[in-house]
Amino acid sequence: MGEKIKLEHGAGGEIMEELLRDVVLKTLTLKSAGGIGLDALDDGATIPFGDKHIVLTIDGHTVKPLFFPGGDIGRLAVSGTVNDLAVMGAQPIALANSMIIGEGLDMEILKRVLRSMDETAKEVPVPIVTGDTKVVEDPIEMFIITAGVGIAERPVSDAGAKVGDLILISGTIGDHGIALMSHREGISFETELKSDVAPIWDVVKAVADEVGWGNIHAMKDPTRAGLSNALNEIARKSNVGILVREEAIPIRPEVRAASEMLGISPYDVANEGKVVMVVAEEYAEEAIEAMRKTEKGRNASIIGEVIPEYRGKVVLETGIGGKRFMEPPEGDPVPRIC
Repeated sequence: MGEKIKLEHGAGGEIMEELLRDVVLKTLTLKSAGGIGLDALDDGATIPFGDKHIVLTIDGHTVKPLFFPGGDIGRLAVSGTVNDLAVMGAQPIALANSMIIGEGLDMEILKRVLRSMDETAKEVPVPIVTGDTKVVEDPIEMFIITAGVGIAERPVSDAGAKVGDLILISGTIGDHGIALMSHREGISFETELKSDVAPIWDVVKAVADEVGWGNIHAMKDPTRAGLSNALNEIARKSNVGILVREEAIPIRPEVRAASEMLGISPYDVANEGKVVMVVAEEYAEEAIEAMRKTEKGRNASIIGEVIPEYRGKVVLETGIGGKRFMEPPEGDPVPRIC
């Protein structure tokens, strides 16, 4: 027998990238329906449809525990899929929901998860229009797979960053991964650290309404492997360098403290309610103000810029003025968080 699949193969970062590139893409031969296809390894695929584009995405959710500070697997499933559509520039129009449920799960838990999915979908709003349910004897509680369909006037990829553009983040980073890890490890704070899990279509739309889709050059939701992986993907796919300033990256004090205690970089852990946006320099101030006017974007910040040097790399300028590469992690350091 050959190499075995490991947890790291599904944790984002370099190891997962190798699996997708060396196994998935080399095995599947039909990768596109005429627009952005599987080989782009973007947050979704696009299908040209008249003067617009259908955007399709799908995501599996295996978070443990099912309920965590600030959210649960139901809210995570809806938010994750909506956000993948949003960062492609697509208004979500419908979701499909597939549930794999372990035999013996308490019926009240299932109802609670479904209510959470319904409430989160109403925030967008987007209907859950179809689905599938399986029950297995294996010792799992619940996995949820959600697919989403959206409509984009002008799709946005993660490969469109241009030299001179500015980099925006819609809020504090590391909240989701560190909240789950702290919860598992029993670390407590004076104020409860909560996941940021939320649908972000309203944040993206607010910016697009203000500056126009054409001035948003790239987007990414920094989920598995966090901000560092998202920035490195944009830099590599766009063939540009990215310079980010440590002092400009918003991080909650609790997240910073927990990260130090756990020996984890907040740049490398998942966020589930944020967007990294690359905007034309002349529209960056308008874009950041549009973000800050939304509830989920009130802590938005301009964290860096696109540069011609170090193409395919991300450079972090530290608080004391030094510079180092922000390398993409091998994978998210916190397992089973999304």
